[in-house]
Amino acid sequence: MSDALLDRISAAKTLPELDAVRVAALGKSGEITALLKSLGGMDADTRAVEAPKIHALREQVTEALSQRKTALETAELDRKLATETIDLSLPAPDSVTGTVHPVSQVMDELAEIFAELGFAVAEGPEIETQWYNFSALNMPENHPARAMQDTFYLEPRDGEAEARVLRTHTSPVQIRTMEKSGAPLRVIAPGRVYRSDSDATHTPMFHQVEGLVIDRAIHMGHLKWTLETFLKAYFERGDIVLRMRPSYFPFTEPSAEVDVGWSMEKGRRVVGGSEGWMEVLGSGMVHPKVIANCGLDPDEWQGFAFGCGIDRLAMLKYGMDDLRAFFDGDIRWLKHYGFRALDVPTLSGGVGA
Repeated sequence: MSDALLDRISAAKTLPELDAVRVAALGKSGEITALLKSLGGMDADTRAVEAPKIHALREQVTEALSQRKTALETAELDRKLATETIDLSLPAPDSVTGTVHPVSQVMDELAEIFAELGFAVAEGPEIETQWYNFSALNMPENHPARAMQDTFYLEPRDGEAEARVLRTHTSPVQIRTMEKSGAPLRVIAPGRVYRSDSDATHTPMFHQVEGLVIDRAIHMGHLKWTLETFLKAYFERGDIVLRMRPSYFPFTEPSAEVDVGWSMEKGRRVVGGSEGWMEVLGSGMVHPKVIANCGLDPDEWQGFAFGCGIDRLAMLKYGMDDLRAFFDGDIRWLKHYGFRALDVPTLSGGVGA
């Protein structure tokens, strides 16, 4: 039986033929399976002699099947590589299969707009020390402002007494950039941030962009002009109206929430006009303590900062209504809201082109 099975395995020319041999030998009604079942009816002495032979046969056949399968798969792959070709002279398809995620598109739009205003793009680590995430931003230990943010704390590293955190905002990038580059300074800091919150307008991980200007004789007028210019370019409308309301942030003083006017168009609320107000970002003049924490003299240097959610900006401009869909990975959603790979934002051609 052994030689006959091995000959049938070697003679198999295709994977279906080989699988038929496998079933005939090792299936529920296979030849080797029948031999294994017969062991129960043998006396002890006979079983001691026959059992090793049957098990050895099963292992031999299993190994032969595996080797033949590998050989047939390799031969099939070699045949395809030798016979199948791609005609590179054929025209490209009319529609691309991949798309740029709206968050990536909006990040590119922001970089394009602020580059025209003289801002550089700064980045930093997503796992931060509490100094950079809180203390340097005028939120020392036990400061009530720390309770405003639902923070993910990590286990302390070896040799560190204090736990690190997943950054709750991109403001630590501003601190690191001021420490490294000093002043004057104009940067935006886009990136991922993390807070323990989840609903239709909040996710545990989301994207944020913050802007920072440090220079001499900076005041709120500079901040308002910058935000107006940014929002008009981003939403590509000239009827953007801003309203600044007093607020509180520990790292700015004075602080202001910024509302933008909206209007109804085709049954949908869009940014622009003045039928109502919606909040879009927070801002303010950088607190003197924050400037001092970065090694600069607050009597010489002043500045403003602002921040908003990139995902929310995308929702307002492109009409999404649920933030969670941004991270579901649904190919239908990505095809509907995604952007062509070559649609690079430009101020001359339109950042949302």
